[in-house]
Amino acid sequence: MSGARRALAAAVLVAAALAGCSSPQPATRSAEPAPSSATGTKLTATGPRLTATLTSPVDITLRWTGTEPGAAGRIVEFATEPEGPYTILEYVPLGQTSYRHPDLMPQTPFYYRVRPYYGPASRPVEVRLPKGDFTAKEQKSDHEWAPPRTLRQTAVHTGSVKDAATARAAAPTGLKATVMHANGIRFTWTDHASDEQGYLLEDRPQGGDRFRPVAVLDRNINSFGLITLPNEKRAAYRVRAFTYGKGSNVVHLKTGSAPER
Repeated sequence: MSGARRALAAAVLVAAALAGCSSPQPATRSAEPAPSSATGTKLTATGPRLTATLTSPVDITLRWTGTEPGAAGRIVEFATEPEGPYTILEYVPLGQTSYRHPDLMPQTPFYYRVRPYYGPASRPVEVRLPKGDFTAKEQKSDHEWAPPRTLRQTAVHTGSVKDAATARAAAPTGLKATVMHANGIRFTWTDHASDEQGYLLEDRPQGGDRFRPVAVLDRNINSFGLITLPNEKRAAYRVRAFTYGKGSNVVHLKTGSAPER
């Protein structure tokens, strides 16, 4: 149900995976880094160093080391071809150093990389939604307020999210949350970034210990509507203008045969 609810928001963050059979088997094999020339991605001295282990024929565990000063977090990505395209599996906090990718398609090559992302966030806003489920009427609504939009701005100063000296000036300001119904919020803000690769809408549900991305938006967007999940009746929200940093080395593993059922 939660997937259907979130799908109504136009730019939902999807943790994608390729599904296969599960039943773990006691097999372990580690991957050697794929040549950087295969993807154009090179390991940097302070960038993530990534390894991958096949912990069953269809389960892969990633681990990484490294520091990226000033980063807001990292993204974990995979592809099934050396040149991509890559799909984002998850946005993870800086303190996380491993990721398990389970139940994969058998006899399939998988390529992985980890990249930091940077950029300033707005001040958070607290939202308390009224009681109520996501009704059949609301589900049938076109939610015309929800798709990402670029609203006109005038006389706005801008800064570069890639330059530490100007990043603070590039932070979004004026974040406003308008409750559209018991399970829908429209967010608007002022865009001050001159070179962002996109925006992240982040939330921290009541009782949560950190903000997490819930939607990825294109650059220059400053209006977006979110269909909330049941645990987001009360939450704090913020938006972040972001850019990606240099990625880790690319690692490659091929899954084994499907476990017997």
